[in-house]
Amino acid sequence: MQRYRTLLNLWLLSDLALFVGAYMAAYLCRVGWILSTDFPLDKHITVAAIIAPLWLIVLITTRTFSLTRNQATLHNAAYIIYAAVMGTALFTLTYYFLYGAFFSRLLLVYAMVFTILFTIVWHVLFEKILRSALRKDPAVFRALIIGVTRESKRLIQTLNDTKNPITPVAILDGRGTKEKEIAGVPVKGKLNKLEDVLQEDKITHLIQCSDLEQSLNLLGACRKQGITYMLLPSVLGIVERDERVESLEGQPVTMVAPKEGWWTWFFR
Repeated sequence: MQRYRTLLNLWLLSDLALFVGAYMAAYLCRVGWILSTDFPLDKHITVAAIIAPLWLIVLITTRTFSLTRNQATLHNAAYIIYAAVMGTALFTLTYYFLYGAFFSRLLLVYAMVFTILFTIVWHVLFEKILRSALRKDPAVFRALIIGVTRESKRLIQTLNDTKNPITPVAILDGRGTKEKEIAGVPVKGKLNKLEDVLQEDKITHLIQCSDLEQSLNLLGACRKQGITYMLLPSVLGIVERDERVESLEGQPVTMVAPKEGWWTWFFR
């Protein structure tokens, strides 16, 4: 876990430097390499340094740094764009209150674009570094898979192929199976070995892929030992991958909506 905390802190600090660097690059593109006396670089960089932590907080609130977030998706890029817009707005307001009218609106456009591009590229690269480091033996986040099913096999293969930080290290099946391993992950028996496997393999995540009737027992064991519990929708019979988690008056619910126009997603 210390490995993860160190990498996460490095990621956050590098993002602060990246934000200031994006505004430096925007200044050089707009003003040029000869520093302007009308628009001093030190004022520009000072405001960027002041705003950088606020921009980072905005990015954190979007859960961009979540362990399960895939950085190379349009969904994640949208959050980064939102944070960049907020960062530009905060920079403009702060500069105005400290030093008066801003030098160039085009410079702000450059800064926003550079922030978006730099952040997306760096996050995709750092994600690869993070995943590789977290999976290095012994893996930091170790998953126990419950159930030998088509869905669980697909999940294990996907987690391994994408080098997801959550690494499958053991499998238990409620009814037993003749298979000894799946995609290199050992099958260690039935659920009567649950407590032993959780402790011996230092499990941090449990992913239930079958045996719905065991949900309360599995959840109870996870809460007792401080383990993250996950449930595949296929356990509930949801197999079309169109479900999502929503909030109903503060109560989390799993929702499967009828197929409608893509634009209705924004209003549900």
